[in-house]
Amino acid sequence: MVAHGLLAKATRTVFTGLVGVSAYEVVRRAVGNAPVHRAAVTATEWGLRGTRRAEVAAEAARLKVADVVAEARDRIGDDASLPVDPVAEDCCS
Repeated sequence: MVAHGLLAKATRTVFTGLVGVSAYEVVRRAVGNAPVHRAAVTATEWGLRGTRRAEVAAEAARLKVADVVAEARDRIGDDASLPVDPVAEDCCS
C-alpha cells in the first residue's frame, strides 16, 4: 500500500517535470536563444547587484554594532581581550 502511494507521487512528479520541460522548450523555440540569454544575463546582473547591496548593508551594520560594543566596554572600563593567548601560541618556549 505504501509503495502504491509512493509510485503515485513519483508519477505525478515526473509528469509535472515533463510538462515543465516541454513548456520551456516550446517557449525557447518560439522566442529564440538570444532573448533568453539576454534575459538570463539581466536577471543575474540584478541578483549580483542585490547581493552587493546586501553585503554593504551587512558590513555597515556589523561596524555599527562593533562601535556600540566598543563604547560600552570603554564606559565600564573593560579592556578588549586578546583573541589568542600569547603564551599558549609560543612555539619556542
